[in-house]
Amino acid sequence: MQIIYSSKFEREYRKLTAELKLSAKKKEKIFRKNPFHPSLETHKLSGRLYPNWAFSISYSYRIIFEFASEKVIYFHSVGDHDIYK
Repeated sequence: MQIIYSSKFEREYRKLTAELKLSAKKKEKIFRKNPFHPSLETHKLSGRLYPNWAFSISYSYRIIFEFASEKVIYFHSVGDHDIYK
């Protein structure tokens, strides 16, 4: 699986705390093995964010992503619930 990080994602990721970055790395490892692992709480988004998906990296932080194909995924955004707005 190839994950492509958008420039927006990279900017937002740099602003995360060290603790959240560590959590994001751990969750990405799980995601690479199984994007629908229960610990990720992967869910489809609706409204203006459709057809994107999101998964949890902590209680209130999420990564928004898109399945481009079976083997290519784009990470678009990372942050708290405000990224849905």
